[in-house]
Amino acid sequence: MKKEYFTHSPEETLIFAETFAKSLHVGDILAYSGDLGAGKTTFTRGLVKGLGINDLVTSPTFDLVHVYGQPPLQLCHFDMYRIADESELETTGFYDYDLQESIFVIEWSEIIQAVLPEDCIQISLERISEEERKIIIEWQEAERFADFRA
Repeated sequence: MKKEYFTHSPEETLIFAETFAKSLHVGDILAYSGDLGAGKTTFTRGLVKGLGINDLVTSPTFDLVHVYGQPPLQLCHFDMYRIADESELETTGFYDYDLQESIFVIEWSEIIQAVLPEDCIQISLERISEEERKIIIEWQEAERFADFRA
């Protein structure tokens, strides 16, 4: 299934993601796509807040991953921008993180699409204007987010 939403400010994007976070479960993988400045880190800030985690969220571009919270609920925020393809994942430590205690959020997921499970939640963020964003959410489970309202 696929749904499209629009936000009109960074604050609205944050609130949208905060609300969306309440639909997530440990073990979920969110595969982000979107250009630089599309709002991926802002969306992640909202997810972290919505999960009740009080950590400061920053872009993991230079670190590959930032972990927020602690087991049994943590969010692992990956940024694949600096890797060439999925063959580099072995040396980055990507496989060392436990999905059974985490929600994975993966920026630039298209770089590693070949190793992502078919049922991951695809989130596309598109910059429409300085403030406005289009958010497209796609998922496999037919009923899971069908009633989600921002």
